[in-house]
Amino acid sequence: MHTRDLIQFLSELAENNNRAWFVMNKPRYDILRAEFLELVAGLIAQVSKFDPSVADCNPKKALFRINRDMRFSRDKSPYKTTFSAAITASGLKKPSQGGGPAYYFHIDANGMLLVAGGEYMPPADRLKAIRQHVVDDAAGFSKLLKNRKLKESYGDLQQEGKLARPPKGFDADAPHVEYLKLKSFIVWKEVSLAGRIPQDLAKEIAAGFKDAYPLVAWLRETIPV
Repeated sequence: MHTRDLIQFLSELAENNNRAWFVMNKPRYDILRAEFLELVAGLIAQVSKFDPSVADCNPKKALFRINRDMRFSRDKSPYKTTFSAAITASGLKKPSQGGGPAYYFHIDANGMLLVAGGEYMPPADRLKAIRQHVVDDAAGFSKLLKNRKLKESYGDLQQEGKLARPPKGFDADAPHVEYLKLKSFIVWKEVSLAGRIPQDLAKEIAAGFKDAYPLVAWLRETIPV
């Protein structure tokens, strides 16, 4: 993966986010996308060693499209300025599709690598099931929060969009009530690639995914077999 070339392309795209520029630079995009696909395929192989559930994930379906959905957005920029992918056991990458917990990463126009694991903004029925699992498996959730690798790599679960009060149907004195207020059950971290690009980028990302595996595995317990 020519990571510097990818960051340069995304940086230029951020400054020229229009169809004319993209069409002129489509050959560059096609090469970079093919390299990114190889990176994702290699990641799936590495992640499968500690999480066999994702072995059949299709790398092509794991990639997110670069085209933005502008239907409900004030920002009418046609293209994303990230290359991103989500690896799941179901093969479905979007929470709205019922994809379940995912290993997600992206590289952006500023040369930042984001590595994440868990579920971001799951639909209402799925979120309710996760919250109920927090209550029903309070001891297991406590053990998860204390997992050494998870804590060292990511710290705590992300608090973005947290409710001010316990959600409907859950008591204020319920176990782990502060976590019941979360709208996402996910961890992530960012690493700058601007000054140092790892010799083996896939290996570094896979290591981050491995540290997030305890959360992914716990979340899978809420999915009916």
